[in-house]
Amino acid sequence: MPKTPKSSPPKTARTKANRAKRRRLLLELRQAVRKEKLERAERHAGIRQEPRAGKPRTRRASRR
Repeated sequence: MPKTPKSSPPKTARTKANRAKRRRLLLELRQAVRKEKLERAERHAGIRQEPRAGKPRTRRASRR
């Protein structure tokens, strides 16, 4: 026999507050990660655009 859908228990003030807190923390975490990635990408782009100091990069023979 198919199972009948079961209603969820009533939401208490504490569970609502905990869910809201968790949502806020996860949002902050996502934003922090996005900011770090942007900064990292900018740093790497800056590194690539600068000319290499010393000898130019040359192709080396494979070690195999």
